Parts: sequence; structure tokens; C-alpha cells
Amino acid sequence: MDVTPAQFRGSSGMKQPALPSKPRKSVRSVQMLLDYFRNFLFREFIDRNVVSLVRKNMEPFRVLLSYYRCAMMAVETKFNVLNEQFSLQYDRNPIESIKTRLKSVESIIKKIQARNLPVSLESVVNHIHDVAGVRIVCSFTDDIYRLADCLLQQDDVKLIRRKDYIQNPKPGGYRSLHLIVEVPIFLEQGRREMRVEVQLRTIAMDFWASVDHKIRYKKDIAESEQAAIAQELAECAALCADMDRRMENLRSRVF
Repeated sequence: MDVTPAQFRGSSGMKQPALPSKPRKSVRSVQMLLDYFRNFLFREFIDRNVVSLVRKNMEPFRVLLSYYRCAMMAVETKFNVLNEQFSLQYDRNPIESIKTRLKSVESIIKKIQARNLPVSLESVVNHIHDVAGVRIVCSFTDDIYRLADCLLQQDDVKLIRRKDYIQNPKPGGYRSLHLIVEVPIFLEQGRREMRVEVQLRTIAMDFWASVDHKIRYKKDIAESEQAAIAQELAECAALCADMDRRMENLRSRVF
């Protein structure tokens, strides 16, 4: 029998709460509660120490983020130039949109902690490669590879890592071409190499990824529904891929 909050009000005529009928279950519940508070206090302790550390080193972090912002702008400019060149050469713009994103300090710290790395500028530079991100949304799939090749042929762009989720989609259906590139930025103190994550995808891939993110991060989905929703999302991803192929065939007939 569970004890209700009303049984602890201390009324004179109230009966004493009955002992739990299942002591072992009660002990497990208490242990789970203790574990929860222990983990909570540990997280609070870690977070406070991290916040204190970051506050003391906020200026170096801000400077480093400004470097990443400059690198992000440099990559964005490269794609704008390529888009302009393609419009002159092929009479169409292969890029539908360019989006940029710079991770917040809080997000960077969480990622460092998740990897059990020391909270330092060195950890960010050496291990976190997606601080600065540029997302290129293209009209057609072959535009993705053409733009990626043009970017990587530039002598000041160094490829660090390439993951092709178009040819090899993730199990959930995610499709996109990911590049980690290193580009130079030129500061008062001289040249510095910075890394930027580049994601290239079609309009259909971008639409699917956006909706998938909103659905998967919704916290009140019943556990019994999760598998069915994941299956339907994967089927929708396959439909998007088929639509991309059909659109590419239509384009080849028109242009």
C-alpha cells in the first residue's frame, strides 16, 4: 500500500500510515530516489564549477568564437561566389539557400563534458569540429557533389573528414553530405587555420531533416508509438529520395 501525502498532515484523528506491503519494492524506490538526488547534486556541482571556469576564461572563449565566425563567413562567401559562377555558366542557381550556425558556449561545454574532455580552448580546437556550421540547400542531388568538388579544389581549403549520408543514409533515413574543412582566416597577428562543418543537402532532404528533428525531440511521445513513428519517418525519407531522383530526371529532360 502506497503512503499518500495526506497521511502526513498530523491530524489527531488520523490513523498511522500502514507499512508498505512490499518492503523490497519500497527499498528499491528509496534507492532510486537517493540515486536521483546524488546524480542531480553531482551535475549541479559539475555545472557550477564549469560555469565558474568559463566565466574566468570568457574572454578567450569569445575570441575563439570570433575566429570560428570569421571562418564560417569565409566558407559562406566561397559558396556565394560558386553560386554566382554557376548562374552565369548554366543559367541557373544551384543553391537555394545558405544557413550558418555558431554553437553557443553552453552547447560547446556540454559536448566537451559528454566526451570526458577537460574544459579548455585546446579541447574545443582539437576535438569539437562543428563549432561553426554552414548548411547549403541545393535544388538537385548532383549539384551537391559538384559544389563540394568545387569547394575542395580550392587551394586554401583542406578536407579533414567526409561523410556521405546520401549514398549511405543513416538508419533513421537521414540524408546529407557532411564535410569538415579547414580554411584560413587572416588576423592582425597573422594567418590561422580554422575548421568548419559543411552540410549539403537538397530541399527535400532539408525538409525531412527539419520535420524529423521536431518530431524526435518531442518529449511526450508514448513509448509504444516511437517505433511506429520512426518507421514512418524512414518511409518518408525514402519517398523524399525518390522525389529527388525524379526531379533530377525531369531537369535532364528540360535543361
